Amino acid sequence: MGLIRLYLLIYKMASATLRRRLHHGDVDGRKYERYDATDSETLSEPLLGSSSTDNSRNEYIEERTLEDIWEEERKRQQVHWTLIFSQLIAQWAQWIAKIVFGSGSLVGRFLSLPTFGQIGTGGRLLPPPLSMLQEERLRNIKRRIEIPFDGSRMEHQDALRQLWRLAYPQRELPPLKSELWKEMGWQGTDPSTDFRGGGYISLENLIFFAKTYPESFQRLLHKQDGTRAEWEYPFAVAGINISFMLAQMLDLQSGKPSTIAGIRFLGFLEEDEMAFDNLYCIAFQMMDAQWLARRASYMEFNDVLKSTRAQLERELALDDVSSITDLPAFNLLYK
Repeated sequence: MGLIRLYLLIYKMASATLRRRLHHGDVDGRKYERYDATDSETLSEPLLGSSSTDNSRNEYIEERTLEDIWEEERKRQQVHWTLIFSQLIAQWAQWIAKIVFGSGSLVGRFLSLPTFGQIGTGGRLLPPPLSMLQEERLRNIKRRIEIPFDGSRMEHQDALRQLWRLAYPQRELPPLKSELWKEMGWQGTDPSTDFRGGGYISLENLIFFAKTYPESFQRLLHKQDGTRAEWEYPFAVAGINISFMLAQMLDLQSGKPSTIAGIRFLGFLEEDEMAFDNLYCIAFQMMDAQWLARRASYMEFNDVLKSTRAQLERELALDDVSSITDLPAFNLLYK
């Protein structure tokens, strides 16, 4: 008996909820649609009129008690709502299956990305649990990002000299303040004034690029690909901007990345300690390709950088990307 009472209670609650939802037209997204309780009955006579049929019908209704009319209406409503309830249950089952398992659904796409976490408060993604190795490497990147460039520090001065030697191995090393630095794409005679928000990591990124992918680095430094603009982007300053863009895109200033790109990047750290630097090289090469494709000039650099970020985010969200080398743009480094 207890189960029967529970069933009746659930049924009444469900019926009330369904009536409200059907009344407001929010089932199946069809707003303003109504379900009429008389739809199952065919109207064979006018609702208004003074025919003899109407008079006999009225006399019949007068002879019936209010309780009889209510009981008949209750039974008809019960059959009607039971039918609608069963139909809606079947529809809901289909909708849920499409939402959860459909290959084109948003949830389906998230489920197909094994490295992505669950959705937390505010709609932000929660990163999956990290290994000790990932935690350590993430802390190291955060530490590097927080170090500002300081032209008075000897190691920072040495890093600038190293970058020059890698860029121009056959040329004499100039003083740290010289017009020659402009040839590399610094805006003034003193490179230390161009770092601003880029920090020391942006210089490390340039050095890594020159050492790891020297041919690509030289192509971009000397603008050897494609038809170039009369007013080109400054190579070194562009590199600083790319470092800053990448740190923002990967959400590395927060406690733990909560963007799709940032969470995918955390997966890269398991296998690649230099994942940030490698991604930087790809982003730089990708930016130059965007520059050529748009036939851009100096004043359009920010637009090119935005489109580069958008393209990189799309590639990081691809299902079959599990490492830096899986990114389609990685091949640009070896063209």
